[in-house]
Amino acid sequence: MSMRFDITDLSLFRHVVEAGSITHGAERAHLALAAASTRIRQMEEALGAALLVRGRGGVTPTQAGRTLLQHARTILAQAERLREDLGAYAGGQAGQVRVLSNTNALTEFLPETLSSFLAAHPNVSVDLEERLSDEIVGLIAEGVADIGVVAGTVDPGRLTTYPFRTDRFVLVVARDHPLARRAKVSFAETLDYDYVGLDRASALQRFLADKANRVGRPLRLRVQLRSFDAVCRLVERNVGVGIVPETTVRWAAKAMEIRAVPLTDSWALRDLSICVRDYKALPPYARQLVDHMREARREIT
Repeated sequence: MSMRFDITDLSLFRHVVEAGSITHGAERAHLALAAASTRIRQMEEALGAALLVRGRGGVTPTQAGRTLLQHARTILAQAERLREDLGAYAGGQAGQVRVLSNTNALTEFLPETLSSFLAAHPNVSVDLEERLSDEIVGLIAEGVADIGVVAGTVDPGRLTTYPFRTDRFVLVVARDHPLARRAKVSFAETLDYDYVGLDRASALQRFLADKANRVGRPLRLRVQLRSFDAVCRLVERNVGVGIVPETTVRWAAKAMEIRAVPLTDSWALRDLSICVRDYKALPPYARQLVDHMREARREIT
């Protein structure tokens, strides 16, 4: 058996499994779909066994694929360490930190925190991906990424956690909407109205759809957008109601004819936490980013 898997092969395979799709895995690996498909096929031919089970919903790894994934993660982590250690001799350190975040932190808090960190560390890059909080806990535990930012409502298991921020979700409505006069409202009551939401792939939209299903009511999404700002703009035009972080409404309401109505549901209040598998085992840049995020929190409290 002649197996010659290079770093690109291993990185592509990891991306494909984590994305659950060859198409999305190829995008993350910055490869054309045809090139990615060829590489996966050649890996399977070299091994003499299937690595992926291909289905309508995407791909999942076979037992051989899971074994390869485990080794791929170890080898890629070692390659990253090698790059970092040698970076010190190549005119300054260089490295990449992988961060997974839920929708709320990604849009409201991380842009400012990351921009100040990246300005202070010109040779470091951050690979930031949006996921659901419970998915993030599992992926950090598996070593898929260095740092996670999750809602405090999820069980972090054996992960190390640090407080990050607190925010709450509110219902945003046009000033003349029937619900605008309410002091507070439950999520279940809002399902009588059309919704303006985020893209269906967003972690928050999946979370809200799940909450609606549990109530036994569909979430009537009239339009999906890419940002909370865009949601507020269409809500102002009475296209529907939306759920956004309170911090968003605070600044958006200065320019728009919208109103925030507090939600009575317990999940609306969000304590966001930083989670890592093992702080001491993190690459130096990832440790520095954790320190920076914790320091930024202390500055505002």
